[in-house]
Amino acid sequence: MPTLVQPPSDFVVPRRVVSPKRLSQRIPWLFPIAVRYHQTRQQLRWLLSKQKFTQSKQSEPLSNRVKLHKSLLLKELAPEEMELQYNKVNNLRIACAETDGVLIRPGETFSFNQTVGEATEAKGYLTGMKLSNGKAVPGVGGGICQLANLIHWMVMHSPLKITARSEHSFDPFPDKGRVLPWGVGCSIVWNYVDLVVHNDTDTTFQLFTKVGERYLEGELRADRELPHSYKVFARNEQFILSDEGYFRRNEIWRSVIDRRTGNTVGEEELKRNCALVIYEPKGEVIDCRGLSPDVESEDKVHA
Repeated sequence: MPTLVQPPSDFVVPRRVVSPKRLSQRIPWLFPIAVRYHQTRQQLRWLLSKQKFTQSKQSEPLSNRVKLHKSLLLKELAPEEMELQYNKVNNLRIACAETDGVLIRPGETFSFNQTVGEATEAKGYLTGMKLSNGKAVPGVGGGICQLANLIHWMVMHSPLKITARSEHSFDPFPDKGRVLPWGVGCSIVWNYVDLVVHNDTDTTFQLFTKVGERYLEGELRADRELPHSYKVFARNEQFILSDEGYFRRNEIWRSVIDRRTGNTVGEEELKRNCALVIYEPKGEVIDCRGLSPDVESEDKVHA
């Protein structure tokens, strides 16, 4: 059971906590129309864009490792949900083949949606679990956001610039064996909710992704040794109770470390997260029912 506490004197109510539901959430039949609108608009943006998107792959690894990471493929869920988990592994295997070996050259932009493409049955994708419009629902291609999460985490440990990333609008599961900070994941919806990374350095980067026996495995490499490494962490973790339910928020930061000396040479705030929680949190929860929001933004863009 949560323990409700009064807000501290410097507490700021996030706008996300008290913002009204989107029109498509209040009127469900509008949701597919909104999706089609956003997909069409994104297709036009791609057609008119002057960005140079990644197009080349290379099986031979570049000379320097930047970041290695892996994430567990199967979570402990209810028996009736495990089939969706097994289907997710199939979906990840198909998506990984598209991102494995991708080169991000200087001046190029990596788009997860452009690289992986639309997840369809014709390509072999199966029905997995998707997080859609505030609910966990079965859907073709469900689960490939785990690959976007993996790529996003590795990129955060590099000088590559994240120009588009959207987190899930709600937190579906309590922390159980969590390895990474909450709030570093990505939401992916074809084709308009995307993970986009731009290379404005003079270094070429390379992605490797594969499905192992128990883990989704990834590696980010570069064609030269980088002067800095990075440590990503969370600050100001809070659970909040509002008139709309429980919310969770935090800030994602990273330290910049000089590889030669091991000294921290800077810190950057990367992201502020705030999401609806669909489970009952434990520990202290700030009771802000009846309070008004502050005008601060909860959606900082990556530096």
